[in-house]
Amino acid sequence: MIPVLDIARRRAASYRAIVGEQVVDEIEQLAADLEGARVLHINATAFGGGVSELLSTVVPLMNDIGLACEWHVMEGDPAFFRATKAMHNGLQGMPVEWSAEMAETWRATNRNNARMLEDSWDFVVVHDAQPAAVLAALEMESGRRPSGRWIWRCHVDLTDARDDVWAFLNPYVGLHDAAVFTLGSYVRHDLRPQVMIIPPAIDPLSPKNMPIEKVAIRSCLDRYKVDPNRPIVVQVSRFDPWKDPIGVIDAFRLAKTEVRGLQLVLVGSMADDDPEGWEWYERTVAHAATDSDIHVLTNLDGANSFEVNCFQRAADVVVQKSLREGFGLVVSEALWKERALVSTSVGGLPLQVVDGSTGRFATDSDDFSDQIVDYLRHPEERRRSGLAGREHVRQNFLITRYLRDYLLLFRHLGAPRLAEARQPVELTA
Repeated sequence: MIPVLDIARRRAASYRAIVGEQVVDEIEQLAADLEGARVLHINATAFGGGVSELLSTVVPLMNDIGLACEWHVMEGDPAFFRATKAMHNGLQGMPVEWSAEMAETWRATNRNNARMLEDSWDFVVVHDAQPAAVLAALEMESGRRPSGRWIWRCHVDLTDARDDVWAFLNPYVGLHDAAVFTLGSYVRHDLRPQVMIIPPAIDPLSPKNMPIEKVAIRSCLDRYKVDPNRPIVVQVSRFDPWKDPIGVIDAFRLAKTEVRGLQLVLVGSMADDDPEGWEWYERTVAHAATDSDIHVLTNLDGANSFEVNCFQRAADVVVQKSLREGFGLVVSEALWKERALVSTSVGGLPLQVVDGSTGRFATDSDDFSDQIVDYLRHPEERRRSGLAGREHVRQNFLITRYLRDYLLLFRHLGAPRLAEARQPVELTA
């Protein structure tokens, strides 16, 4: 495994002006009982996607409040990431071919990564399916359970998981002390670990969400030949079938017949752990054809966190046409920027979008088009919705709440090395 070292420093005190003194005081009080606890987060990629964005903030914050926290990323070859992408799709309900060869590739890569782990930890948080067999590999290698409490953090919607894929994964998950989900409805009935519900959150001070001057936003739009004087629709997501970029283009084309000069910006990151990304990027570009008002951008075009921030703030309407969505951090990001938002009502999106208040739900491309056009014709409604969305995120989906929930979870689980100094607490996350 590769330790992630290049992480911007974060200070919990910096969030006082945003969330209030009481929130940060509680975090510091909870952390006092966990001072010095060694925490390890394991996932499959250092960039591209919501998990890496969460870790890039929560890891330095944990260190700032007195924990000793590290973030390690798995090493794997293309065959491993093809297998884990099939597993990921199968867990979200897509028919996939889950072969014995894929299963062995996944197990072997987990064994190899487990051998690279050194030292002992008080808490290990294993994110999603890719590293879910690390604990089993360590137990097999040493003949005993490694130290500390092991937590499996599932970021995807398991509601319609394929039986064969879940039956394969479940025994490995079952070795963990706890399993964390975004929603109670995602929890499988046959899980053995105790279950906690912790929705994700955004960092309001990150380059992706911090305030930006209008002149910088204008410069970004100019660089990518997006006209700031014409209406703009934006979707920010990976290029994969679950985000339906093809359907977004179809909705845009319908809306463009009603709104003259409408532009569409689709922005996505090409992540190391997503071998389907390029295929879906190419499909999206092909579907956009030669329409100069459709801009399909990636981090390889220089569209990184700051640029995403600019596009979201410049948008008249942000859309999220997901077919499956564990949570969808990009929705909270857009709401935080007071944008009018249209989304599907799948997965974790209804946690963030209160239909008719913080945004609107839509179903197919026709419905998305109608909602986009209606928002564009009613600027006061866009403003009202944006203000409600920002406050909803401030109350529920900022990184301070996420950090607090993890501290409560750690205290709830306890750790053998720290147990003598702990009092039991009720987890209210």
